[in-house]
Amino acid sequence: MLQKGLRPLVICGPSGSGKSTLIKRLFDEFPDRFGFSVSHTTRQPRPGEEHGKHYYFTTKEKMQDQIDKNQFIETAEFNNNLYGTSKNSVEEVINSGKICVLDIEMQGVEQIKKTSLNPLLVFIKPPSLDELEKRLKMRKTETDDSLKQRLAIAIEEIKYGEKAGNFHRIIVNDNIDKAYAELRDFIVGELRQFFKKEELDAIKK
Repeated sequence: MLQKGLRPLVICGPSGSGKSTLIKRLFDEFPDRFGFSVSHTTRQPRPGEEHGKHYYFTTKEKMQDQIDKNQFIETAEFNNNLYGTSKNSVEEVINSGKICVLDIEMQGVEQIKKTSLNPLLVFIKPPSLDELEKRLKMRKTETDDSLKQRLAIAIEEIKYGEKAGNFHRIIVNDNIDKAYAELRDFIVGELRQFFKKEELDAIKK
């Protein structure tokens, strides 16, 4: 399934850590180098989210049937909803010659490590739980109960992210510009052969 040398990039971190913003910056700067693997989920769309762009929104019954048919590389359950990366989604990006980017939960990270994909693994860590709580509240998409659940899960995710050997790079997102520069430099350093000379020269400036 994987073309030789095209290592996927896995981004993991608690909800509110800034993963989506960092990924968007990466795509904006290198639109021809990366392709996003759109995940499936059984949760309801948030305001502004589009089917097929942010997620493939589906039902538990349909997704469980696809899981049973071995159509997913990884799956996870979060807040009573299923999430997963389909084989087709990853294959589409890889076949286009782009570096596949996956935004997945820690359960999915464990599963994808067991595949032949050999991904680059990056953990995005919030500067503190207080800051994470503030960011989640600013979204205005969480109830008191869901906020408590997300923070409890975030504690476990941070423990997992900090454990030696789980990730190739841990990036603390206390400043989005600084965090993005660190993410970009790490990726380009690891996958240098996939960037044009002018892109590399622009990074050095």
